[in-house]
Amino acid sequence: MPDLLSVTRGGLLVGLAVLGAALYEFRTLLEFLGVSVPIVPYLIGVLALLLVIYWYVSFFDKWKTGSELVEASGRE
Repeated sequence: MPDLLSVTRGGLLVGLAVLGAALYEFRTLLEFLGVSVPIVPYLIGVLALLLVIYWYVSFFDKWKTGSELVEASGRE
């Protein structure tokens, strides 16, 4: 059974950057709808979420190199 989370460092960092941008755009949508969200606590919360995700992947050693990913998929 393959790991549910097997990522490369570059893939994770790009994914976290996209997630951070999407969460910031969500804040912009809330402002448009009239819900005022202060920027500093919001950005601290987003940064904390991204750091927790990064910590999880690092702590449980879910990093995979390109050759390990090819090996796991069965292609050579």
